[in-house]
Amino acid sequence: MINLKNKIGFICDMDGVIYHGNKILPGVTEFITWLLDNGKKFVFLTNSSERTPQELSMKLERMGLQVTADHFYTSAMATAEFLHSQKPGCTAYVIGEAALTKALYDKGIYMNDVNPDYVVVGETRTYSFEKIEKAIDLVLKGAKLIGTNPDITGPTEKGILPATGALIAPVEIATGKKAYFVGKPNPLMLRHGLRILDCHSQDIAFIGDRMDTDIIAGIESNVDTVLVLSGVTTRSDIDKYPYCPKYIVEGVGALVQN
Repeated sequence: MINLKNKIGFICDMDGVIYHGNKILPGVTEFITWLLDNGKKFVFLTNSSERTPQELSMKLERMGLQVTADHFYTSAMATAEFLHSQKPGCTAYVIGEAALTKALYDKGIYMNDVNPDYVVVGETRTYSFEKIEKAIDLVLKGAKLIGTNPDITGPTEKGILPATGALIAPVEIATGKKAYFVGKPNPLMLRHGLRILDCHSQDIAFIGDRMDTDIIAGIESNVDTVLVLSGVTTRSDIDKYPYCPKYIVEGVGALVQN
C-alpha cells in the first residue's frame, strides 16, 4: 500500500467507486481530500456518457466534494474524439442524453437522421422502440454502429440498471452488425487519462470496480490496478477471470488509512 500511496497520479472510475447514483460511498471524502492535500494528479474516467464534466463537478459539489470540471473525462468525450479522428466533419444519429450530443457538437460532429455516417448509442432514460427502429434502418443503409461503452449494467442507489451494452444489443442483433465500443476496456480511454495527467504509466494507478472493463483496461495499458468492492464486483467474482488486479480493497477510503 505504501507503493500505491507514492504514485504521482490516479485515474479513477466513478460509478461504483465514488458514488452509486446520488449516494456518495464511504471513505470517498477522505480519499479526495488526501488527493488534494498531497498534490496528487488525478482524473475521473467514466464510461457513462450521460453528463458533461461540468455536470459531474456539480453533482460531486452537491455531495459536498469540490472537484473542478477539468478533472473529468467521459466516454462521450472519447467517442467524439474518436469519430473526429476517423472522419472529421462527419454526422451522426444519436440515441443518448444531451451530454453526448454536446460532446459531438464540440468536435464538429452534427446530427443527421437521414443519411448519417454513424449511429451512436449511449446511456439514456428516453429509450424507445421508435429510436431502435430508426437506428436499425440507418445501420442497414450503411451507417457505422458506435457504442460509447460496452457496459451491460450500471450500479445506482436503486440497484442495477441497463447500460449502453444492453441498449445497443437490439440494433446489433437485428442488423447483424457488431458495434465498436470506445469506452473501457478500450485502451483509448486510459490513454486519454494518461495524456491529461501527463504521466508515464508506471507513475499512476487505475481504480475501478469492474473486472471486465476497468481492471482489464489497466492491465492492458501496463498500469497498476486497484479493484474496489464497493461497486458491481464481489470478492468471489474475481476467480471467474483469468487475470487479477494488483490491489483489492473494500473502497477508496482504504487507500488513505494509516
